[in-house]
Amino acid sequence: MKILVVGQGGREHTLVWKLAQSPLVEKIYCAPGNAGIAQIAESIPMPDQFTELADWAESQDIALTVVGPEAPLAEGIVDVFRERGLKAFGPDKQAARLEASKDFAKRLMLEKGIPTAEHQTFTDAEEAMAYIEDRNAPVFVKADGLAAGKGVIPGRTFKEASQAVTAILVDKAFGNAGDSVVIEEELIGEEASFTVLTDGTYCLPFVSSQDHKMSHDGDTGKNTGGMGAYSPAPVITPELHNYVMERVVYPTVNGMAGIGSPFKGVLYVGLMITDAGPKVLEFNCRFGDPETQVLLPRLKSDLVPLLIACIDGTLEQHADTQWYDEAAACVVMASGGYPDPYQTGIVITGLENADAIEGVTVFHAGTKQNDENIVTDGGRVLGVTALSGGLHDAIQQAYKGVSAIHFDKAHARSDIGYRALGRD
Repeated sequence: MKILVVGQGGREHTLVWKLAQSPLVEKIYCAPGNAGIAQIAESIPMPDQFTELADWAESQDIALTVVGPEAPLAEGIVDVFRERGLKAFGPDKQAARLEASKDFAKRLMLEKGIPTAEHQTFTDAEEAMAYIEDRNAPVFVKADGLAAGKGVIPGRTFKEASQAVTAILVDKAFGNAGDSVVIEEELIGEEASFTVLTDGTYCLPFVSSQDHKMSHDGDTGKNTGGMGAYSPAPVITPELHNYVMERVVYPTVNGMAGIGSPFKGVLYVGLMITDAGPKVLEFNCRFGDPETQVLLPRLKSDLVPLLIACIDGTLEQHADTQWYDEAAACVVMASGGYPDPYQTGIVITGLENADAIEGVTVFHAGTKQNDENIVTDGGRVLGVTALSGGLHDAIQQAYKGVSAIHFDKAHARSDIGYRALGRD
């Protein structure tokens, strides 16, 4: 079969890499792709209209389209493909509201008794600031809509929180995504990522993972799209896994079906493991990035039948999905300055040397081909990933890969996995 992957980041490179291993796959296209993806799939331009992409998919007999990023899902790309009778993996526009609107997700959680942080939603900056002042406690200020992973701002003092409200609601730092803000209590604990596939009824859990959102060591600095990840995440015990499936995942999927918006695709649950138990920080309607870079290398089973089963409603037939025992770690190499302004077009060297290290695969995120060179083309540039017998070894191998790669002002955290290693 022919497959089309939509997107151009590290998540999409990992998806293409895994899909290419399937004996069912004849050829993979990616719109628009990046320099790494172009080595294993044919890159095509991403048209302005989803209808144009659906026309192309129809003309090329594309058997499966896999949508990577959240923005096209929230804008209804799956709806356009389904109307043509084309198989597209991911939730439709109505179901994608779980990620596209934090307020919608919060209301669903409250209705279904899903544990989450206390919150209020505001469209007026003065009212939001009055609420923060009355609380007199640390909060997080979140743009309601999609903000590329950067719309969550800590407000540990009133000054910080009010500045965040002003930036989002008044200065429109995130455009229309900031037409309203969710003010949420700060939850204390350890974060974890919980990923499931679902066909709208049955939910297939992936192995556990954890990512690092903050830009600098020790979880300091600014919030980013993710600076690294690892799997398994020891904080997710078997008991906690069962709790999340019973108290979070199934109530969410059943709740969406109950309001006439069945959710099919990837449900990613961002959790904070507090002293009072796990609480939901956010839902995503697609694979996490960089979590995908550590989850798919551990997936032993063929990914293609799983994605098709989500579309066809037959996922329960794949309850015996197999996983490798090895651990995986991913270290993100970012442009200097990220998530603040950064330069692009910087030549990257050493990629072949890193890929030659045992267990290491380099997934491209923000790269492009420029004549003979591969150059930087984004904030998060590469996800250097290693699969090894244990978490310590996987992390060590990933950092060997990082050391082999060079580009000017490259920035990577040096402590990926520190929470897990600290449990030993």
